[in-house]
Amino acid sequence: MPRAILVGLAALFSGLHIVLGISALDAPDSPWPAVVAMVLYAAATVVSLAPSGRVRMPAGMAAANIAVISVGLILVLTQLDPGKQNGYATWIVGAVGTLMTITAVRQRPWFAWAGIALMLLAMLIWSRNILELPALGAIGGPVWVGVAHATSVAIARAARDARLLEQAEQRAAEWQAQEEAEFFERRMRLAQMNRRVEPMLRTIVTSEGALDDEQRRECLHLEAAMRDEIRGRRLLDDRVRTEVMLARRRGVEVTLLDDGGIDELDREDHARVTAAIAREIGGTTADRVVVRTAHDDETVAVTIVGLTATAESAADDPEVALWVEVPRTAEPHTAEPSGRAPDEEVPGAD
Repeated sequence: MPRAILVGLAALFSGLHIVLGISALDAPDSPWPAVVAMVLYAAATVVSLAPSGRVRMPAGMAAANIAVISVGLILVLTQLDPGKQNGYATWIVGAVGTLMTITAVRQRPWFAWAGIALMLLAMLIWSRNILELPALGAIGGPVWVGVAHATSVAIARAARDARLLEQAEQRAAEWQAQEEAEFFERRMRLAQMNRRVEPMLRTIVTSEGALDDEQRRECLHLEAAMRDEIRGRRLLDDRVRTEVMLARRRGVEVTLLDDGGIDELDREDHARVTAAIAREIGGTTADRVVVRTAHDDETVAVTIVGLTATAESAADDPEVALWVEVPRTAEPHTAEPSGRAPDEEVPGAD
C-alpha cells in the first residue's frame, strides 16, 4: 500500500478522536484542559506522520509522544467523574492507542508498549475498576499496537530476506558471468592454439611420427607457445605471439610470466604495453628474455630483461643485455640501463 494512503488513514483516525473530543467538551468541569490536550495530541500526530528520510522514528520523538499522552491523560481525566457516563469525553483513550500505533509502525514498538501500559495504569487509577476498562475503550489500543508490532516485525524480516535473496542472486549472477567468461576464454584460446598446431599435428599423422630435426624443434616451439597461453595471459596479443615465435626460432629462450599486475589496464594502455613487449622481443639479441608483470609496482607495468652468456661471464651469471621497464601510463618512467650491479636480482632469472 502506498505510504500516502497509510498516512492519510492515520491522520483520519487521529482527527476523528479530536472531533469526538470537541463534541463532548460540555462533559468535563472545564473544557480548556481538554483543548490543551487536543492541541498537544494534534501536534504530536503531525510530527509523527510528517515525511521523513527514514521509517524508524527517532527515540526523542517517541519519548515526546509518551510525554504528550501522559500530559493528555492528566489533563482530560482529572476533569471527568468516573462515576458518570462521560461518553466521548474519554476520547484521550482512543487517541493514546492511535498515537502509540503510529509509534509502533515507525519501528519504536517498546516505546508504544510503554505508552499503552501508562494509559492502562492511568485508566485503572482513575476508574478504580478493572472491569470498566473495556467499556472505556482501553482494549482497542493494546490490540492495535500488537497488530502494528507484529506487522512491523514481519515487514522487517521480509525486507531482510529480500536483501539476502538479492545478494544471493547477485553472487549467482557474478559466478555465472565468471564461468561464462572463463568458458569463452578457454574456447577462444583452444581455438587459437588449434589453428597454430593443427598443421604440425597433420604432419605428425601423415608422417607417422617420423619428424626431422627442424620439425621436432618446431614442436618444442609450439609447446612453449601453449605454455605462454597459460602463463602469459594478458602479456599476449597477436603481435607478441608472432615476435615470440620468431625469437624462439632464432634460438632465443623466451619466458612470459603474468602475475596479474596489468589486469586493470584499459584497452589503450594494454595495447601500448604489448606493443613495447613485441618491439623489444623482436629486436633483442639476448640469449634469454624474461617478461614479467610488476604487480607490486604502482608505476611500472612490465619488466623486460634480456640475458646473454659471454665467454667472460660464468654460465650461472649471465650479463644483462636488455632491461626495460614499461610504465603503466604513457609517460616515460625510467631509463633503460645497459647492465646491472653484480648483486642485483633479475626477475625470473632462476
